[in-house]
Amino acid sequence: MRSYLNNQIKLYNSLHGKKEVFTPLHEGFVGMYVCGPTVYNKVHLGNCRTFLSFDVINRYLRHLGYKVRYVRNITDAGHLTDDNSEDKISTRARLERIEPMEVVQKYSLNFHKVLYLFNMLPPDIEPTATGHIVEQIELIKKLLHKGLAYEVNGSVYFDVNKFDLEGGNYGELSGRKIEDMIANTRDLDGQGEKRNPQDFALWKNASPEHIMRWPSPWGNGFPGWHLECTAMSTKYLGKKFDIHGGGMDLKFPHHECEIAQAKGSFGEEPVNYWVHTNMLTLNGQKMSKSTGNTILPEELFSGENSFIEKPFHPIIVRFFFLQAHYRSVLDLSNDAIIAAEKGYFRLTSAIEKLPHIAASETSSYNIQEWIDTCYEALNDDFNTPVLISHLFDIVKLINNLDLKKETLTATDLKKLNTAIHVFFYDILGLELLSDTMKDTGKLDQALKVLIDLRNKARLEKDWALSDEIRNRLSEAGINLKDGKEGTTFEIE
Repeated sequence: MRSYLNNQIKLYNSLHGKKEVFTPLHEGFVGMYVCGPTVYNKVHLGNCRTFLSFDVINRYLRHLGYKVRYVRNITDAGHLTDDNSEDKISTRARLERIEPMEVVQKYSLNFHKVLYLFNMLPPDIEPTATGHIVEQIELIKKLLHKGLAYEVNGSVYFDVNKFDLEGGNYGELSGRKIEDMIANTRDLDGQGEKRNPQDFALWKNASPEHIMRWPSPWGNGFPGWHLECTAMSTKYLGKKFDIHGGGMDLKFPHHECEIAQAKGSFGEEPVNYWVHTNMLTLNGQKMSKSTGNTILPEELFSGENSFIEKPFHPIIVRFFFLQAHYRSVLDLSNDAIIAAEKGYFRLTSAIEKLPHIAASETSSYNIQEWIDTCYEALNDDFNTPVLISHLFDIVKLINNLDLKKETLTATDLKKLNTAIHVFFYDILGLELLSDTMKDTGKLDQALKVLIDLRNKARLEKDWALSDEIRNRLSEAGINLKDGKEGTTFEIE
């Protein structure tokens, strides 16, 4: 196993907008916090891509010998994402006519199930917002004591202007300026009790109809959205820690507010490296529930959607995600994921041949040089697409070894087997799918050919051939269904 002592990682730091040499605060130890889901609905596919990106980072750091404490929270408090939006957990509870904590339990289970299917390692600590109300209240008291927060009508707000006057720099992560934010502020209901439009809620007074509420020194209420992550990250990782991650949509205002709260409370930058993942689009467009341009993980796994022509195993979807760098936009389309599946099976077919390759007296290929290039890819901001391209170089080598066009010594063969296990299984988190899965993929292709032949027969009004194809498939337990979107099949 390689060691962090001889592997220098360069990590893109959103705070400074450039790659920087990764140097943890304490040698051999890494503290990493990633913003988890708000559990009011099924987990989004785009969120899964974010968590998968940090799963790879976590895996690689551990592989290099770092002792990692990976903390990823669950947002289960019914707070608001901003001062005037809806409480999504309470809204869902009313819609489903169940308790808010039933909503939380239901969708937490869904979240864990989906991430398990993606073969993601669990975090070391998974704290919940409701389990840390006391810590959040204590942080608010500290900010009030320092004069960086103020209370109005049972609500408490962070004073952004006061923070900046005392040496803070609100907007440093997102590159926004207070003056521009003031100019672009909309006049919203409820803004009147704040001193400045940019001030954000640390604690909100609960109206009579608000379901989730807790007692506090300022009356019954609930915490602001940004506060929980500061309370939990600093509790488990300290006042300053190594990596804070999340989707780039959280950079402002969520992560910006986290920095302000932590600096205001403890007097220093809370995080050394801010890491943000880019978005997942669908057919070139942003995913959106309102437009219907969205797909859930389970719908992709089952094939029950109107975008992708067949089901895809979660490991195939994982492989698809890894073919783009975490900081790049990745577009999901039918053609793109089919191409990823073909590539995956080409790669795994070669890996399965490897145990049957016989050793030779000499090596015609420099395995150590190839291994070094794989580590170089990972050390360069965890560049999984480049690593995968290097794995495909080995596909060619293995096929040539099988044809006796290349040779490897027993020592080099062992090196190659070990490296494949490290990169394919341990770090990328991939698995070999069963022969049944491969056969299913071939069956899908064969059925598509038969459906195309039947469609051609129908166009040519060859009803006898069309009916024969349908009937023969039905006898084999495969039923065809003709619809507006074309012909689909169902296996009994």
